[in-house]
Amino acid sequence: MHIAVVTGAAGGMGRAISAQLVADGLEVHGLDIDAGGLDRVASDVGSAFHGHGIDLTDPDAIKRVFDGITADRGGVDVLVNNAGTCFMGEFPHIEAAELDRQMTLNFSAAFHCCQAAIIAMENRPGVRKIVNISSNGAYNFDVFDPPHYRASKAALDTLTKDLARRYAREKICVNSIAPAMTETPLFNVLSEEVLKDAIAKMPHGRAMQPAEVAAWVGFLVSPAGDIASGNVIILNQGRDVR
Repeated sequence: MHIAVVTGAAGGMGRAISAQLVADGLEVHGLDIDAGGLDRVASDVGSAFHGHGIDLTDPDAIKRVFDGITADRGGVDVLVNNAGTCFMGEFPHIEAAELDRQMTLNFSAAFHCCQAAIIAMENRPGVRKIVNISSNGAYNFDVFDPPHYRASKAALDTLTKDLARRYAREKICVNSIAPAMTETPLFNVLSEEVLKDAIAKMPHGRAMQPAEVAAWVGFLVSPAGDIASGNVIILNQGRDVR
């Protein structure tokens, strides 16, 4: 059985991704600071999901979790870097602590997970996969996203391309998925007016659903995704086509 690690697994998107991968026959190890949320995901998703309560801002904790999974299961085949958030500070008054926290949660945590995952993938057969959950906000400057959030996701996509090139011959595929408005708990950081305006700009007149994005993760993780690497796949219902 293939072993997958999903970060931010207790959130709306992470829960959907975990459910998709379990349905596709993978054993999923979910990482999240919300231990209670992980228990609820396990209850919903089933015995193929294993939760690990962890602070993803702690590189040493990340290493310990991956080392533990490798010791128990022989390594890792799939990593989905889904954990992240959006702080809504207004430029130029964004506090230094908020900037650091934004970059740590959205980029540094994924960077350290990639480091640990590459090591855990070394002796695994076949094509291994890393999928980074980015954001359409890294590319569409007509939408509301604050600059430190955009920068964190753009950095994640640069990491995607670097690792894709660096590990192509080792058969490790690395891709980003960059969704637009998706109905997750991150909606709670937006004012009602901003949220209504953002959804109105979506061509289908609705936000996307986590399960729809999770299906794309499932596709990239499947054998169909074996020949795709180094891509940033933008999901936005065609909103930004020029």
